Amino acid sequence: MTSQKPYEEIAVVTGAAGGMGQFIVRQLHESGRKVYLADIDVDKAQALALELSPDGSTARAIYLDVSLRQSFVDALDKIVAEWGTPSVLVNNAAITRAADLMTLGEEEFNQVLTTNVDSIFFGCQVFGGAMADQGYGRIINMASLAGQNGGTATGGHYAASKGAIMTTTKIFARELADRGVTVNSISPGPHDLPVVHQTVPAEKLSGIISGIPVQQLGNPAFIAKTVTLLADEDAAFVTGACWDINGGLYLR
Repeated sequence: MTSQKPYEEIAVVTGAAGGMGQFIVRQLHESGRKVYLADIDVDKAQALALELSPDGSTARAIYLDVSLRQSFVDALDKIVAEWGTPSVLVNNAAITRAADLMTLGEEEFNQVLTTNVDSIFFGCQVFGGAMADQGYGRIINMASLAGQNGGTATGGHYAASKGAIMTTTKIFARELADRGVTVNSISPGPHDLPVVHQTVPAEKLSGIISGIPVQQLGNPAFIAKTVTLLADEDAAFVTGACWDINGGLYLR
């Protein structure tokens, strides 16, 4: 049967070469979508793209510096020229750092806050606008428990940026809703990922886990499945939402 969709299932994942990004990319690709792996580390992204699609027919890497609006514009132009307008954008890229709150410097604060928030804002603005023009799109923004509870192992700059991401999600959800584009966020707690093991000293990790009501780290593969669910065509009635996946650490 010939598809009647007026768009092609093309997904773009930022920070695709990172730990969580790789899980998301694999799940979206497995779901039958073409996937663009967007990352500043384009060589690492390319290695994964070649693993998924040796001939480049269903997975490709693309350079994207999420701190720059023009980089989103350039990436979108290239994707549209090669495959067409994306139907899914996962804003996953972020800087994750721990820092002492009261001695946190201006330069580091601005780098983390600006990069993390700009990546979501301009991703929604640039790609969301293109999706709205085609009348369909699904945007999923990666927030964090740190943006809801003020952060624990991560720095105040990271927590502040993730709180802003949830607000930005609502702003664009309202703006794009009547043009077929949904915008949602996912707020993970600590998951079994390299960034968690790098951020939390090994001697403190068991204490972190014992403080999680379900007594374990989250499974990033489930985050990827949640992304794919929100990216589904049938998810049209979910927009402006934040899906909490935190093991019971934050309840509302």
